[in-house]
Amino acid sequence: MANTEVLELTVERPVAGGRMLARHEGQVVFVAGAIPGERVRARVEKVTRQTTWAAVVDVIEPSADRREPACDLACGGSAYAHIRYDRQRQCKAEIVADAFRRIGKIALEAPVPVAPSPEEGYRLRARLHVRQGRAGFFREGTHALCDAGSTRQVLPATLTAVDAALAAVSDRLAECDEVIVAENVAATERVLHFVPRDGARLDDLRGRVQCPASVNGLTTALRGRPLVLDGVGAVTDRSADLFGGHEDASIAPAEWARHASSFFQGNRFLIGALVRRVLDLGAGDRFLDLYSGVGLFAVALAARGGRGLAVESDAASGADLATNARPWTERLRVLPVPVEEAVSLPLDPAPDVVVVDPPRTGLSPAALRGLGALRAPRLVYVSCDPPTLARDAALLIAAGYQLDTLEAFDLFPNTPHVEVVASFKLFAQRRSAP
Repeated sequence: MANTEVLELTVERPVAGGRMLARHEGQVVFVAGAIPGERVRARVEKVTRQTTWAAVVDVIEPSADRREPACDLACGGSAYAHIRYDRQRQCKAEIVADAFRRIGKIALEAPVPVAPSPEEGYRLRARLHVRQGRAGFFREGTHALCDAGSTRQVLPATLTAVDAALAAVSDRLAECDEVIVAENVAATERVLHFVPRDGARLDDLRGRVQCPASVNGLTTALRGRPLVLDGVGAVTDRSADLFGGHEDASIAPAEWARHASSFFQGNRFLIGALVRRVLDLGAGDRFLDLYSGVGLFAVALAARGGRGLAVESDAASGADLATNARPWTERLRVLPVPVEEAVSLPLDPAPDVVVVDPPRTGLSPAALRGLGALRAPRLVYVSCDPPTLARDAALLIAAGYQLDTLEAFDLFPNTPHVEVVASFKLFAQRRSAP
């Protein structure tokens, strides 16, 4: 099979990564721009010994769920933008179930619920590349800039602010590689972080550049740490905003401050629901929060009255975590070490619940061994990658845990990404170590 050849295919099902699976003469074909059930013509892009990649050039029999996309499907990860939103969520549920079946060898008894999000203006964090004086997303698999505005992921006011900030440093744009946007949930605070190109520095702009309208702070990095160029260095979310504009009587008022370079969940509409669900699943007096980031879950658990330990080794996120934990010093201790080290320490008393929110690669073997040895009665696993979650779920089950609940949150509509929350209960009898 040659590149550029056009195949006629019947699309079977969604797969992780944004493409759909079809078959041609017994060979698997991963198709971009299709929907399960459709018959399409697709041009071959790449061929390996066992797999072919192709992109739709013509739809012979369209799905009833097909719609006109608002943007280039390859821009900003918008691989699902041509699919009606309810079907997008169904596809994501199928991807989670498929990962658990194929990788974890776990058959789910019911479809995975996927909490919906508004499709526009949901991102409160965005990384925009700077090329030839403009900022935007890269088209998938390229370094070609595409219009972030057409994806509707970020607020129009955000892009206006980015353009104004780039104009303010127009004579230094050749040295700027990226602009990272950080906003609070209410979109009342906005910090833009300039990332210099390799070998370049932008810290000398301090005192020489001013925040444009609707921007609260401009920052860059110096020796790996955030440096404020003008205004403030961080945005702050308050529990009332996080939980939908009102305080939760079961949780004391809390705040989360973060710099643009720190990790934080990216959907302003679902972040409160995600935290609430982790709180519901993480009932207990003592907790351990691993990969804590800026303390999204740890601070909420402490504000509800729990006592625990938050573990984060990243310097930027760890600094914000220390700030956010300060009002809760009697209940919340911060440990700035790798997770693998933390789970090997003797914890007395032992935690009632462990919350983990690892990177896309999932838990390392050492982290899994440590979790198995802790024997916490409940484990809450927040994952941005269904395949690695399914892999780790199988290992946790082998270590004596039972999968209790599984659900998803559509933090990135129109993309193939989905956040999954799994909870596990400990069996009384341990079968084997991971």
